[in-house]
Amino acid sequence: MDFAAARLNMVESQLRTNRVIDTRLVEAMAAVPREAFLPSHLRAIAYVDEDIALGGGRYLMEPMVFARLVQSAQLAQGARVLLVGSGCGYGAAVLAHIGLNVTALECDANLAAAARTACAVNGAGAVATVQGPLESGWPSAAPYDAVLFEGGIGDLPPAFAAQVGEGGRLLAVLAPPEHQGKATLWQKFAGSLTARSLFDAATPLLPGMAREPGFVF
Repeated sequence: MDFAAARLNMVESQLRTNRVIDTRLVEAMAAVPREAFLPSHLRAIAYVDEDIALGGGRYLMEPMVFARLVQSAQLAQGARVLLVGSGCGYGAAVLAHIGLNVTALECDANLAAAARTACAVNGAGAVATVQGPLESGWPSAAPYDAVLFEGGIGDLPPAFAAQVGEGGRLLAVLAPPEHQGKATLWQKFAGSLTARSLFDAATPLLPGMAREPGFVF
């Protein structure tokens, strides 16, 4: 398979046609070999325009959704970013390629180990891949300029409000039960978070991120 051609096609048909115009981001996704972060049996579908099942209920996020979330963060070079549910490491490598300071949080030990190796081999060795429960974030490296969730969440866990600095942004696909998923941006002003919806997205939930059932009379 010609992966370079598939990568170019992803950029032209999935990103540019969906208003992904950030030059740094487009160049990064044209350069980082997505297939290199996948197990061998999935590499042939590395550039499909949908989430890729990695096994164990985990997914590599659809390229367009990931790109639009990152673009919406509007981050300057050198910004400090926490990537939650970093999985196989591809998203972390893209963020590193555009000059961000990346902490990649993963709860699965095997995925975290594979991601460290793939990042090191593919020029993203500066990514700090850490392991822990996703819903807790990674407070020891806070505050962050942005937190990005590489998967859906049922609600924003309360731990994250304290892990972004003033003006900081959190981005995720908010997917509460029985509702269409919405890519959502939260921004911190005067210590409080304000939220706005960005676009529709059907992204599988990350582990530990389902909304807790409410009390029913």
